[in-house]
Amino acid sequence: MKVLRNRACSFVIMAVIYAFVITYGIISYLNLPFEPWLNLLIADILATVCIFLFSIMFNNSSVYDPYWSVQPVVIAISFTCAAIRKNTALAVGGETVQAFGATQAILLAVIILWGVRLTANWAYTFKSLAHQDWRYTMLKAQTGRFYPIVNLFGIHLFPTLIVYACMLPAVYLIIDRPTFNVGSLIFCLISFAAIVLQGVADVQMHIFKRRGGSGFIRDGLWKYSRHPNYLGEIIMWWGVTLAAVCAIPQMWYLIVGAVLNTLLFVFISIPMADRHQKEKGGYEEYRAQTRMLLPIKPFKKH
Repeated sequence: MKVLRNRACSFVIMAVIYAFVITYGIISYLNLPFEPWLNLLIADILATVCIFLFSIMFNNSSVYDPYWSVQPVVIAISFTCAAIRKNTALAVGGETVQAFGATQAILLAVIILWGVRLTANWAYTFKSLAHQDWRYTMLKAQTGRFYPIVNLFGIHLFPTLIVYACMLPAVYLIIDRPTFNVGSLIFCLISFAAIVLQGVADVQMHIFKRRGGSGFIRDGLWKYSRHPNYLGEIIMWWGVTLAAVCAIPQMWYLIVGAVLNTLLFVFISIPMADRHQKEKGGYEEYRAQTRMLLPIKPFKKH
């Protein structure tokens, strides 16, 4: 426990865990014989189960927390490398191939930037492996002996499947390599704006806490939105999804990932966070003066 309470040691342990899990996931994908989307799904689930086992080992479900931001970056980079390698091999063989173009490069940059920002925010707030997110502790207290099931399916696998579904449009955009599309560029820029929004919200919250702020933050984006960071997350994946749909319109059904991601935040993450905030005095007044997502001033009630 002394080692787990040490922040530096905990970082090293987490780095080793994720290096192992990423390697395991990639090897699993490469050795599966199915279509890319199914290989990715199976490999993603196997990697998540591996993370789950580590969370059991350390008695801390927060071992999973960085997976949300690391998983998409690894997927995007891996498929990009595979696409470039395939193009090179075909070109050497004398075949004409569609180049890895600007649309794919911009989308890749957006996903990497998103992942770096979110992972950096996790690292900034990470205390040690002796500390677990309050949501998991609350779920453990509420579910009792059923917590291992909730832990595996609710905390680990469910978010993994959501992010997997959100990443499928990007994966197909990389695999199919469509030509440059203005609509795709616009939605990539919207995703970039969402990342900036999240980054600004994070900085404002960190400054508030560093100054010893208690109660509710009422500055910047948080003045009129209770969850500007969640708003950014929703917009980010709608941008990625619609960027792919603009370039590959016949795969419009891939919007299911963005839809599920929105439902996750609106009906699970936000209500859970609001119930936690409700324990503070003055919550009802704060809620009446602050919208759930959009950082705009609420209409006055007559």
